[in-house]
Amino acid sequence: MDFAKLASKYKTPLYIYDFDYISAQFNSLKEAFHARKSLICYAVKANSNLSVLKLLGRLGAGCDCVSIGEIKRALFAGIAKYKIIFSGVGKDDSEIEFALRSDILMINIESEAELKRVEKIAEILNKTARISIRVNPNVDAKTHPYISTGLKKNKFGVDVDTAKKLYIYCKNSPFLEPVGIHCHIGSQILDIAAYSEAAAITAELLRNLKAIEIDIKFFDAGGGLGIRYKDEITIKPYDFAQAVLANLSGTDVTIVCEPGRFLVGNSGYLLTKVLYEKKNGVKRFVIVDAAMNDLIRPSLYDAYHEIEAVGKSDGAALADVVGPICESGDFLAQDIMLPPLENGDLLVVKSAGAYGFSMSGNYNSRPRAAEVAIEGGKDRLIRDRERFEDLIRLEKEYL
Repeated sequence: MDFAKLASKYKTPLYIYDFDYISAQFNSLKEAFHARKSLICYAVKANSNLSVLKLLGRLGAGCDCVSIGEIKRALFAGIAKYKIIFSGVGKDDSEIEFALRSDILMINIESEAELKRVEKIAEILNKTARISIRVNPNVDAKTHPYISTGLKKNKFGVDVDTAKKLYIYCKNSPFLEPVGIHCHIGSQILDIAAYSEAAAITAELLRNLKAIEIDIKFFDAGGGLGIRYKDEITIKPYDFAQAVLANLSGTDVTIVCEPGRFLVGNSGYLLTKVLYEKKNGVKRFVIVDAAMNDLIRPSLYDAYHEIEAVGKSDGAALADVVGPICESGDFLAQDIMLPPLENGDLLVVKSAGAYGFSMSGNYNSRPRAAEVAIEGGKDRLIRDRERFEDLIRLEKEYL
């Protein structure tokens, strides 16, 4: 990519996504499940740009959504309603009603209390709610504790025994139709054994349900496939598919998976401009125009992103890359090797396609970055840079 040209054309900070890479990642995962009926539901929370959703929709993807806003985005981008799943722990009544009226594929149930609310709302609407239940298998995904979701101490899902009781309840309800079973143990997972163990536990429950004539049609293996940020050894799509399929012999279900980071993470770059360098004693700071409001992962998770100086490499020395926000936690990297830099030089932050822009905000009244897609060697703007007027639009009426 010609980062200098892109910076000149679109300014910085700037998010850039390689759409050809996203397509290749999707096709590699789809091919891994080619021997079975499958549905790849992209985890919208990773990157919810409408152009990203439209691209994946053209490739045949559905969407895993965790808010009504994400469902509306998916529908607006042209995703078929029968390929949309509604997940998440805290669904309020209006969200459940919208999902039922939209006739999406299914609602993932996270608790008994939630199931009863879905049933009640379905009764009021005189509809039958298609549901799956999220099983918490108590499997350690060996990932960052903030993105681990499959342990008893996590807020997600229900244990196997509770799940079975809820399925039996659904079978006897005229307003609930149990069509799926769901398990998701975390994000940025690099351990194939964790997937195999979780799939085995969930598949055993599936067979128990089939034995009592509860006709589960969808086996949702979750997502969370890790990517390479630094030196991680990642799971190949084929191996992931085999870890799931090995536990489903003799069953006739559609396999569902929910990749997010795997599809978009390494497609993305955050391009930022150097403002100046600063030294406090022996500490060297490279101050740039991107900040923690643009990419919060380093501050929130102590996450690593490789950073490269565009067109410079000689004389590298340790430095922290920091932004203009008035917080000591405002950094994009700490103690990395960078060459001498000056005003106007460019840094590219890699592996920024997932949980970058989608977690960005307006802290310090900073407008969010523009987003650009690269496809077939051509660049195009897919989200305008925010302006000050955008930040105050919802407030100025009350002055």
